[in-house]
Amino acid sequence: MKNTKLKLMGKNHSDELYTPEIAFDILKQYIPKDKVIFECAVGSGKLMRQMVSNKYEVVSSDDFFNDFPKYDILITNPPFSLKDKFLTEAYKRGKPFAILLPITSLEGLKRQELYKKNGIQILFPKKRIDFNGKKAPWFYCAWFCWKLNLPDILNFI
Repeated sequence: MKNTKLKLMGKNHSDELYTPEIAFDILKQYIPKDKVIFECAVGSGKLMRQMVSNKYEVVSSDDFFNDFPKYDILITNPPFSLKDKFLTEAYKRGKPFAILLPITSLEGLKRQELYKKNGIQILFPKKRIDFNGKKAPWFYCAWFCWKLNLPDILNFI
């Protein structure tokens, strides 16, 4: 596993929302075990450790825009203030991806054009993901996926 020092931070402290285990549990049934995963916003490493503990091969970095490892699927929880940049780069690379984002990421002209041009599928959790451990999540997130062969465009898990 490659793990580099954080080179690209979000615009504010609220970008520091590390992925709880339940978030990957929602996604893992759709990820084949024989694929190499790229976690490109590794941060604290919580999501990467969850994937490794589930026997996935993972390469990681905190410099998505300059690192180009060999991988099959991109899975990440990027700084939300940089979601447009991450989505644009993920589509440009042409590999399947699952990016954990606020549900409001459906909004916005730039993102809607990306989705319309390339397509998108979404895994909606049954309830909000608790990032802070206080059992009071203040916003709803979902996995924004591309080329993962999900059953439907909107998947309610």
